[in-house]
Amino acid sequence: MGCFHREHSPHAFEIIDRQLLAIPMTDQEFSFEEHESGPELLVYLAMTTAGITLAKSVIDLIITIIKARAKGVKKGDTRSAPIELIVRRVEKDGEIREEMVLRIGHNDPINPQDIEERLKDAAEKVLRTDKDN
Repeated sequence: MGCFHREHSPHAFEIIDRQLLAIPMTDQEFSFEEHESGPELLVYLAMTTAGITLAKSVIDLIITIIKARAKGVKKGDTRSAPIELIVRRVEKDGEIREEMVLRIGHNDPINPQDIEERLKDAAEKVLRTDKDN
């Protein structure tokens, strides 16, 4: 597991902080948590007949975090393990279901449309109930 937190990635977190400040408080449909292994977004989602709809602010923030890591390393932030984007669901009984969306290193190409599609697919897969499978 890598290390991607404010102390070792100040340039990346400068970019992330700017993005967080740009999101109006009324549009924040998530909670932002910092961990030594990297940022975590806690997003409450509901499955509708049309599928998953992730807020644009959430998708933009995820893409900003990934890009910030790459830009931060170029400016001198500590290199570390690739970023892992994981969608996780916690059941009422405490069981955790998760789906790995992608692993991306600081030199890997970043395709926002691909990230968004993979994120939505993983969220739909994790949110499906056993009855849906």
